[in-house]
Amino acid sequence: MAFFGSTSTSNVSPAEKDVEIADPPPDSISSLAFSPVADYLAVGSWDNNVRVYEVGPGGQTQGKAMYSHQGPVLSVCWNKEGNKIISGGADNAARLFDVGTGQSQQVAQHDAPVRCVKWIETPQGGILATGSWDKTLKYWDLRSPNPISTVQLPERCYTMDVAYPLLVVGTAERHIQIFNLTNPTTPYKTMMSPLKWQTRVVSCFPSSNGFAVGSVEGRVAIQYVDEKDSQNNFSFKCHRRDQAPNTKDQSLVYAVNDIAFHPVHGTFSTCGSDGTINFWDKDARTRLKTFDMAPGPVTASTFNRSGTIFAYSVSYDWSKGHSGMTPGHPNKVMLHAVKDDEVKKRPQKR
Repeated sequence: MAFFGSTSTSNVSPAEKDVEIADPPPDSISSLAFSPVADYLAVGSWDNNVRVYEVGPGGQTQGKAMYSHQGPVLSVCWNKEGNKIISGGADNAARLFDVGTGQSQQVAQHDAPVRCVKWIETPQGGILATGSWDKTLKYWDLRSPNPISTVQLPERCYTMDVAYPLLVVGTAERHIQIFNLTNPTTPYKTMMSPLKWQTRVVSCFPSSNGFAVGSVEGRVAIQYVDEKDSQNNFSFKCHRRDQAPNTKDQSLVYAVNDIAFHPVHGTFSTCGSDGTINFWDKDARTRLKTFDMAPGPVTASTFNRSGTIFAYSVSYDWSKGHSGMTPGHPNKVMLHAVKDDEVKKRPQKR
């Protein structure tokens, strides 16, 4: 079990009093996931490693463990008990790290990078879902080396989320496949994204009756699964900046890199390549709060289990390809103490 920086203290950024995690990854940060049972944060990075940090009550952090892939880590998640971390990487594999023993092992294999890993807690027990650039979605029982089943996707998997029994996959070419996990091998519905440009992220409502989609063009769409709720579907612009006063038609447009739903209130956050984070209430169709303080793109985000801590990463998001990866890009993981008025739903306008 590799330890790192266990004696360092964290910095507090004066702008928003957000706390910077000590000893962050030295390369771009791809994904963040809090344990469902304690304030442990798993961080996946392009440096091929997953790091685990313990977050104390005052926001102080301590590196607890680290394990490696043989390529950049693209996705991390925890199991329900919070004693195992699963990660997917560009080495075409998913790995499982046992928090108790400090050992990691390969638990899934694809023919191309594993872009997404999600733990599914079913009435029958826990299942791992992996989505890959090889255009497949695979389900795994971790007691067996072979997948339970393999689903062909219309294109490369770019993003995936689950809120049982709902699983949503967003692929290249704007395809979205919606699965009801009571019948996990056949899509319940296949649709094109309501947004015109490449899908960056899908995130399921905690109520499991819909999902949000974010795209590279600074837009988010709110989509309900059932036709009876379709009048509540809408999309909106975000993560844009006007280039000059009174030039609304010439705004700079930034990718929506991540969307995270609050576990208690059902409001949600968006983070973008413009370095801003917004909190939104989809039911009141209103923005609750904007934070504009990151020195670079915000690449990933997550709430802890109680919704009292919001973690986000600031690093290069690869939106300009290899040539945009210039020296001096920050790599930070920040912790924001969530206040109720930032995430509580607003009364709906009648």
